[in-house]
Amino acid sequence: MTAPIRVLIVDDSAFARKVLRQILSASPGLDVVGTARDGLEALEKIAELKPDVITLDLVMPNLDGLGVLDGLPEQDAPRVIVVSVSDADTELGAAALQAGAIDIVRKPTALATQQLYELEHELVRKVRLAAEARSRRASRSEPLAAHLSAVRRHDVIVLGTSTGGPQAITRLLAALPGDLPVPLLIALHIPAGYTEALAARLDTHSALAVREAEPGIVPRAGLVVLARGGSHLRLCAVEDRIEVALDHRLGSAQHAPSVDLLFESAVALYGARTLGVVLTGMGDDGLIGARAIREAGGSVLTESERSCVVYGMPRCVKEAGYSSGEATIEMMADEIVRQL
Repeated sequence: MTAPIRVLIVDDSAFARKVLRQILSASPGLDVVGTARDGLEALEKIAELKPDVITLDLVMPNLDGLGVLDGLPEQDAPRVIVVSVSDADTELGAAALQAGAIDIVRKPTALATQQLYELEHELVRKVRLAAEARSRRASRSEPLAAHLSAVRRHDVIVLGTSTGGPQAITRLLAALPGDLPVPLLIALHIPAGYTEALAARLDTHSALAVREAEPGIVPRAGLVVLARGGSHLRLCAVEDRIEVALDHRLGSAQHAPSVDLLFESAVALYGARTLGVVLTGMGDDGLIGARAIREAGGSVLTESERSCVVYGMPRCVKEAGYSSGEATIEMMADEIVRQL
């Protein structure tokens, strides 16, 4: 018989702790082992109770949620679901995702606390998914010192990722050189509202220029374009140039942004000079796009299982035979440079 998922609830609101405990305790296979009122108590309870997953408020007295993420143990750390963040605090949410939080469940404001009960389905689903993920602590990456040759094999890099993606992207962009001679476009499965803050944080910590996707942006060397949460990112030809386009229609895609749609739009314009990269994530988004890249003669790199938080998206691409090579996230920047 499978052991229940041990959950610790961390929130400074007594009402929120009560509701979250009721929701999670009523779900089969979930065991709420305790609650904590602030970050300091949370770290004590984590050491004592060894939960598999914690639901974490970000705004708390004594020690906030980011402090808790920073204080997690190096080994066997619980996976974190943020249950917090108002529209005014998306910077905190982006920081939490970069620091290793698996996902975010947006909590209603204090004026609408009864709406906490409406989070049941989303909260239970994300706690279960988090329990399947592997814990990975962030570490600093040093930029590559090598300058790239003017002769290159690819003219664009398109990257797709999901669960664990914000942390993986943070490490990758910190390691890539500022003279990257091609544009990099990223489709990340992330709730709408967080990509502007995440792009700004990535821009601060990378030698590359990082921007949230806007219609009409012209991809250029050294520019990273991060798809806007809730919208598809595509590349399209406009007269004599290539531009970024946004599409809010979901269509047949399961996620917005869709990795498949980004990859396919790049192949339509760049053909064999497209380099695809598939990092950690759940599901198979990117499989169809990787096939399109390989059939056009381009290359696809996948993250190694050893460093993935969830080895879902890269596994699908590799097992289908579309991976040209793989690397851990620590070595992915080196492999991208080698491919270029």
